[in-house]
Amino acid sequence: MKILTFDIGGTNIKYALCNEKFEISEEHSIPTNAEQGGQVIINRIIEIIKTFDGLDRVAISTAGQVDNKNGIVVFSTNDIPYYTGMMVKKIVQSKTGIPTFLENDTNAAALGEHKFGAARGAESFVYLNFGTGIGGAIYINNELYTGSNSCAGGFAHLITHAGGRQCTCGGEGCYKQYASARALTQAVEKATGKTLNGFEIFDKENFENPEIRHVIDIWIDEIILGLKSIIYTFNPSLIVLGGGIMSEDYIIELIDRKIYKQLMENFRKVNIVNSKLGNQAALLGVAYEASNI
Repeated sequence: MKILTFDIGGTNIKYALCNEKFEISEEHSIPTNAEQGGQVIINRIIEIIKTFDGLDRVAISTAGQVDNKNGIVVFSTNDIPYYTGMMVKKIVQSKTGIPTFLENDTNAAALGEHKFGAARGAESFVYLNFGTGIGGAIYINNELYTGSNSCAGGFAHLITHAGGRQCTCGGEGCYKQYASARALTQAVEKATGKTLNGFEIFDKENFENPEIRHVIDIWIDEIILGLKSIIYTFNPSLIVLGGGIMSEDYIIELIDRKIYKQLMENFRKVNIVNSKLGNQAALLGVAYEASNI
């Protein structure tokens, strides 16, 4: 089986070929240019699909709340304008003739980790992805919990600072405004005047800058603030932290040093780990789902 699998994020669109053994090849990344809106993004996806021959499936994971049965973006914040209500599956299939599956990017990444990565063998766990925003997914008894309207796991919009920063959802003080990877890059720029991406922030020269290290430590405290609420709500035995920035060992090490001291004793039996699949998690997860349609 030959699957072309996509991961549409707020910053980049990643895509690759995946075979029946779930081996990734020909991996690429292009800017999302999310401000151009959902229709432009999907048109770009269709153009890419048409450059490949012999595809059996198209698998798309995307930011936004998704009805995966019907392949519709149920809701998207203004991070991707004009995306809410888009019938992605119908549009892509009608333009390419290839069976298509659509899934929320964080749910796809969580499934990838469950089948092939850090949560393999775990019956229940919580997954968070830190990027432009913060995605969340909840697995209970080997099943993805999606809630009543395919929207469960909206951890980005936990209120961690009442009356705080304006969020793209229309609310104030949401978790993603303080603890996402974008929140870190914005905080570093505000403190130092330097425009750095997440990986550059952890380069040796920048990481050893006391001003930048202070910003990083405050940002990790913000991550912990949200994790505590999630732990007290779900009492999970495992939390997997995904997103490219979470490959930095310092983040997990500092979370480990701090969070357990802040939890009530009967909530401390939770293992907090990095993603094993990194940026391939959603690509693999949605390819696995598409292989079963």
